[in-house]
Amino acid sequence: MRLILASASPRRLELLARLGVVPDAIVPAEIDETPLKAEPAIAYARRVAAAKALAVAEPGALTLAADTVVAVGRRILPKAEDEGEALACLRLLSGRRHRVHSALTLIDADGKARHRLSTSIVAFNPLCEAVIQAYLASGEWRGKAGGYAIQGRAEALVRWLSGSYSGVMGLPLNDTRALLRAAGYPLG
Repeated sequence: MRLILASASPRRLELLARLGVVPDAIVPAEIDETPLKAEPAIAYARRVAAAKALAVAEPGALTLAADTVVAVGRRILPKAEDEGEALACLRLLSGRRHRVHSALTLIDADGKARHRLSTSIVAFNPLCEAVIQAYLASGEWRGKAGGYAIQGRAEALVRWLSGSYSGVMGLPLNDTRALLRAAGYPLG
């Protein structure tokens, strides 16, 4: 059974490998990921994951797509593209709780779409300016939702987490496994 991963994320590829899964093709979806006006974070994550899957789906193949969104209250934080965005995210997250929503869409060989959502709550320690500047200097925030990568140096900034660690990384493994099994994908 052919599996297409609709993502260029090395983290998602690494996480799939933890399930013993190697996709047959990696096809990043070229879609507009701009949130709609007043769009709730969960609806946004679900919409983008579904759009990614639909954009690269092939008849007769399984297509897996995911989208991870960091939200503080009703505010969706960006995938930080520059240091200013990352700085604003880290200052906002400092000493606070936030939610990380990871939406999954799997389109099966018959074209049926299956969806799952993992929501985790993450609490950051209060971050002094020196800690923020050191993290920014690492560069690992680049392109990451909310301006941080929990699997890297930011893990030390987290006071506690409730939910899926792999979901915060970008691919909730429990939900991914359930979707793949439901679609008949062979897992060990």
